[in-house]
Amino acid sequence: MPGPAAGTAHAATTTDVVCLGESMVTFLPSQPGRLADVPSFGRGIGGAESNVACALAAAGHRAAWVGRVGADGFGDHLVETIAGYGVDTSAVRRDPDRPTGIYFRTATDRGAGAHEVAYYRAGSAASAMSSDNVPYGEVFAGRILHLSGITAALSGDCLALLRELTAERPGRPLVSFDVNHRPHLWRGGDASVLLELARRADLVFVGEDEAEEAWGIVGAKAIRAALPEPSVLVVKRGSAGATVFSGLRPGPRSSNAGGAESGPVSRSAEGGGAESGPGSRSAEGGGAESAPGSRSAEGGGAGNAPDTVTHVPALHVDVVAAVGAGDAFAAGFLSATLRGLPVRDRVRHGHLMAAAVLTVPGDLTEPPARDQADRLAALDDGAWGRLRLGPGWTAADRAPEEVRTS
Repeated sequence: MPGPAAGTAHAATTTDVVCLGESMVTFLPSQPGRLADVPSFGRGIGGAESNVACALAAAGHRAAWVGRVGADGFGDHLVETIAGYGVDTSAVRRDPDRPTGIYFRTATDRGAGAHEVAYYRAGSAASAMSSDNVPYGEVFAGRILHLSGITAALSGDCLALLRELTAERPGRPLVSFDVNHRPHLWRGGDASVLLELARRADLVFVGEDEAEEAWGIVGAKAIRAALPEPSVLVVKRGSAGATVFSGLRPGPRSSNAGGAESGPVSRSAEGGGAESGPGSRSAEGGGAESAPGSRSAEGGGAGNAPDTVTHVPALHVDVVAAVGAGDAFAAGFLSATLRGLPVRDRVRHGHLMAAAVLTVPGDLTEPPARDQADRLAALDDGAWGRLRLGPGWTAADRAPEEVRTS
């Protein structure tokens, strides 16, 4: 099977994050209502990995997106739009025989019963990605390689590709994996493969709800017990916030994810800056029983150092559309990771990036300026808990949520 030679490392890394996966053209409704009743749609783009790449590039990082699109107008639109965010798209491949995927959705929240999405992705160019046609040199050229479970569901070749990319090898960059369980993609399939892939990654994002739906695993502690291998496990808990398990994990994986700005972003160092060395944790961070920003030490499993567990409450957000928020959260967390920030601030930057997307109709938006996000992420727990973010907050000279703290 083609792939990078063992021991290959990219000494002169110029890319912070490489994101590999499907991207599609999305059609957003001009008004609320059933798809059958919407008279017109506006065109945008959507794709978990390309969303992360766009958000990271907009935040000032060097991001690349690797994917496969059709040799058609929709493919042109995707590549041009993603590149317009400052993302390197030079490794995107065009498929002359398969179309670019598209989808239509209603204006309602994805979790609402009336929400509709119509996908036209079967046989798409993205579903033909495989270990035979992906440019491994570009894929492994970054400090971090970001993947998601959506790719694994597209085809057998795509699943085999993710298994290849997550295999342990010298010189492998830090692998970030967002489980991104989409039930409609796994009808008739076995979503347990997402657990297999997550266990091969260094940094994992997973929602409590999707872990229960995909694997029947309930609660953050149980999720960590099922995923002992990743150095960092981020359990997203909806309105309750997020709980991060971080600790040293033995193994042969190595990383070329260094950099002067942040120091090494590696499997052993990923746990979280000066604030959180292994074995220095607070209570496990579950809902009401955890104080905001709480941390404690807890057993990390056989052969593993104790975890550091950090719980960070979610923000109060006036939601316009709950689409793309998970991708934005991952981008914010990765951005802060690249900068070497402590775990608490990584989560807060994730929440802030997600809040920016939640307050606009589409999957993508301009993130908050770095100095603004840093200022908000540094607030004490009380001020953080009083923030309320609404549409337009990222464009304000002084964020309105810093005034609206009642």
